[in-house]
Amino acid sequence: MIVFVSGGARSGKSQVAEQRVLSAAGDANCYYIATASVYDVEMADRVSRHQARREGQWVTLEAPLAIDQAIAQVPDHHAVLLDCLTLWAGQVLFGAEPNEEFSDEQGLALLAHCLRDAQARGLTLVIVSNDLNEELIPNQPATWRYVEFIQCLHRWLAAEADSVLEVIAGCAMEWKR
Repeated sequence: MIVFVSGGARSGKSQVAEQRVLSAAGDANCYYIATASVYDVEMADRVSRHQARREGQWVTLEAPLAIDQAIAQVPDHHAVLLDCLTLWAGQVLFGAEPNEEFSDEQGLALLAHCLRDAQARGLTLVIVSNDLNEELIPNQPATWRYVEFIQCLHRWLAAEADSVLEVIAGCAMEWKR
């Protein structure tokens, strides 16, 4: 099962997604694919808050870019949370490391590969991403490229997912079931 969870910044989407994974996992381990790269104090604080919320049932796999390799480490028929697609997309386009940038097509192909792998192995894959249409977008070419890419990923993912949720102020609305 593929679940797409979207919402504005700090809307509570990670908590909603974590509950979906916990429900799907039962007593089994839950896997958390962390795409964040800690680059400043604020990001370190956010990562610490997310980690503190997760209990011993969670296994964290850090994958700023190689989400396919992280998903490959998850045992068949388990539940996994990818948090978040927004950070991953920026690293795809602009490189987490020098010379690691991908084209839009390569990024979409990598995400598609992850979904197919998850489906083939019976994983419950919950993917979190920010809805960037809720904010004013600066008039800069790189920013517009990023927004176009993430919205392309969102449209594609919403079409492919079994369930699509939008989180507003901690409340989830299921748009596709």
